[in-house]
Amino acid sequence: MSMREGMAPSDEARAAHMAQLQQTGGQSAWSGWVTFAALMLVLLGAMNGFQGILALFDDGYFIAGTKDQLFAVNYDAWGVLLILWGAILMIVGAGLNARRGWARWMALIVVMLDVLLQIGFFPSMPLLAAGLIALDVLVLFALTARWELGRLGGM
Repeated sequence: MSMREGMAPSDEARAAHMAQLQQTGGQSAWSGWVTFAALMLVLLGAMNGFQGILALFDDGYFIAGTKDQLFAVNYDAWGVLLILWGAILMIVGAGLNARRGWARWMALIVVMLDVLLQIGFFPSMPLLAAGLIALDVLVLFALTARWELGRLGGM
């Protein structure tokens, strides 16, 4: 008598998938996407931190446009904020790489907030902001498309 006789079809599919994961060393294509998302979060965090350091040491770095379009900002406060934001992104990326459930939800939140943050950089650095938004969108895709397959494949 087989153990699978009393299994529901969804349980059979899960058992077949788990057996396949065990045969392939526990890796799946979606596991690579989750790893990609984690590494991109660390990269985004490093880039935000670097922008924060630039804001601390170069007050003119974020200035764009004419005197009429300037926005009064305390660059030291902005730099510290960006450094802290970069640290948060890097910590969430490390948690995501460890396949922690809390990190997935935090990553979704911080990536969406990062898109909004990068929209604010369009006047001073349009190409960099557009590139970082594109990376954010790829991270969102990696975290929402077939999360269970990616999470299980990495364990």
